[in-house]
This record gives sequence, structure tokens and C-alpha cells, in this order.
Amino acid sequence: MPAAFKPATPGAYLSDQVADAMAAEIRAGRLEAGDKLPTEATLVEQFSVSRTVVREALSRLKSLSLVESRQGSGVYVKEIGFSPLNFDVKSSVSRQAVIQMVELRRALEAEVAALAAQRRNEADLKRIRKSITLLDQAVRAGGDGVDEDVQYHRAIAEAARNPFLISTLEYLGQFLRGATRVTRANEARRADFARQVLDEHALIVSAIEAGDAEAARRAATSHMDNAIARIEQADPAFWQQTGVELASALVASKPKRLPD
Repeated sequence: MPAAFKPATPGAYLSDQVADAMAAEIRAGRLEAGDKLPTEATLVEQFSVSRTVVREALSRLKSLSLVESRQGSGVYVKEIGFSPLNFDVKSSVSRQAVIQMVELRRALEAEVAALAAQRRNEADLKRIRKSITLLDQAVRAGGDGVDEDVQYHRAIAEAARNPFLISTLEYLGQFLRGATRVTRANEARRADFARQVLDEHALIVSAIEAGDAEAARRAATSHMDNAIARIEQADPAFWQQTGVELASALVASKPKRLPD
């Protein structure tokens, strides 16, 4: 067990910072199955956050099936029984690589949105609405909104309450974030693109709020389809400059071909 966690960085998503730090220790094996987590009071002191933040972080770890509460005893690390496929993906700077990553997102996000519509509670809806507000604020302040966009989709994923889907999304996070940087950079170049994204996000949230799984699935699928269309409409100058630079963050080559 680590001697101490580093204090969280002031700003938004403190509970996510705390949860991510503990999840990293668990996945690295420094916190093993059966280990007891530090007490709430200790975590509050180490991360320099409130008890509410710590409790939200622990709740997220439970939703990921990384920890479990034992009544009267504390919170313990669970046996990790699932590991997503070990994709051997390397980088590509091509437009096609970004489109392929969005296609992967489409398959995952559609199901995540549908499950979220079926399983969300008021706390989930509050978190999703907050993520939309923070995304809008980031864009208005001149930011690229990448982190906020990722948090928006993550809030929806957590409402789906499927640890296998969530673990897969987290495993693929570095690739999905890279693709998001490209799509958002392209969308920021045109006001009509930016407006479309806002409207698409609103449709997904509206369907989840209404508990309409099919509408949520359609809205999420349409959002990814439109993201691909916007990439396909990007002007050549974008790919000669910003697009290529951002896409290069995706790993080094295509996946190896599966044996026949």
C-alpha cells in the first residue's frame, strides 16, 4: 500500500482525480485484492479534499467493481476478474485512423447511452448535466473542451453501470482521447460544427433523462456518425497542419492482422 497519495489538483472533477489515483494503484498491483483502503479520514487528509469528494470517488470505484464495502470493517480491493482485449495498436497520423477510432466509439457509445437511459438515477443525471455545463464553459472560455468532452461521455458510461463496458472504455481511453482531440479541433474551426455538437449532446441527454433507451441509442449513434461526417468535411489545410499533429498522438501502427 502506498505511504500516501498526492493531494488532488484544485479545480473540477476532484472526485475523478481521487478515483483515478486509487484505480491506478489497484491496476498496477500496488493495492492487491483483499487490501483494505485507507480510512475516509486518511484519504481526506492525503488528497486534501472533502469527505464528499472521497465518498464520490469510492462510489465510482465500486461501480467499476474495483472495491467493495464490508459492513463495519471498511473498503477493500476486489479481485479483478476482467481485463479488456490487449489490442496491439500503434499510431497513425491519417484521417482514416481517426475515423476508425470514431467507428469504435460509435459501437460502444450507442450501447452505453441506451443502458444509461435504463439505469440512471437522479445523481447520475446531475453529474451528466454538470458535465455539459462545464463543457460549455470551457468552450466559451476559449478552451478545446477535450477533457470536458471526455468527462461528459464518462458520466454517461458510469450511469450505464456495466463494469465491463466501463473498463473497456477506460482501457481505450488514450486512443479515444486522441481521436477526440482531432474531432474537437476540427469542429472548433466552424461555428456550424460547434452548434451541431451542442445539439447532439443535448439530444443524448434528453433521451437519457426521459429513460428512452432506443432514443438514446439512436442519438449516440447519430452523434458518432456526424462526427465522422465532420471529419470527412474537414478542409485539406486542417490535415496538413493541426489534424496531422494531433492524430500523431494515436499509437504507432495499425493492429496486427488476426490469423486466418
